[in-house]
Amino acid sequence: MSSTARRPRTILRALALVAAATLTASLAACSSSSDAGTSAGDGLGTVKVGALAVPAGDILNWVQDNLAEEAGLDIEFVEFTDYNTPNPALTDGSTDANLFQNATFLDTYNTQSGGDLVSAGQVYLPAAGFYSDKISSVEQLPQGAKIAIPNDPTNEGRALKLLAAQGLIEVADGVTNLDGVTSNPSDFEFTEIENASLALAVPDSDAAFVTASFALPAGLTSDQAIILETTDSDYYNILATSPDLKDDPRIAKLYELLTDQRTKDYIDETWQGLIVPVD
Repeated sequence: MSSTARRPRTILRALALVAAATLTASLAACSSSSDAGTSAGDGLGTVKVGALAVPAGDILNWVQDNLAEEAGLDIEFVEFTDYNTPNPALTDGSTDANLFQNATFLDTYNTQSGGDLVSAGQVYLPAAGFYSDKISSVEQLPQGAKIAIPNDPTNEGRALKLLAAQGLIEVADGVTNLDGVTSNPSDFEFTEIENASLALAVPDSDAAFVTASFALPAGLTSDQAIILETTDSDYYNILATSPDLKDDPRIAKLYELLTDQRTKDYIDETWQGLIVPVD
């Protein structure tokens, strides 16, 4: 056979070899990509959690730095500065969960907004109380004392019930505002203030109700508290999420880490009773 006749076959064999090599390389690349995807997929991924900086932001950052990587979870803390914006952000999908509110606050939000956010469980009690620069005990509250309380239904009711538990006033069941005060023998003068601003009201009041989330950044200590909630409080903060994510493994793992004994130890050591981890 002539060299001219052999040339096409030679060319065909060369092309076949190139094609085979290309296919092999392609399969190897796919295999490598698949392996990499499996490796990357071993983790649970990122969960975005809305919270105030103190104490929830501190807790979330500690869990991220100390426990999350081993658990295959990446926690992205999204900071908020008030109680009004974290739930709408969770509702519209800007976050996957939040950690700033108790179950009563969540129920009130759902009722007022038509929302359907859910609790994934209790995490800690941010012990709220009445603080004062003027007196050192609740017995020293004068007749007609000026008392600052929150203006949102959940925390206003919480403050009034705390005073009632001390026998200072009487309130109706389910009290949420001053209309629920049924007896005020000392003629306390109540001022309703935005929750985030109550720490600033301490110097101008005989007593002001401040939640731990705002007491801590303001430098208030338990020594300045004339009344402080105890562990039997109904106001433990919860990890909240949307119904779509309630059974998401990221949420389950996050809750597990937030209630891990190592996290509880960190909370106890850092805040020594002002923030109380759930049992």
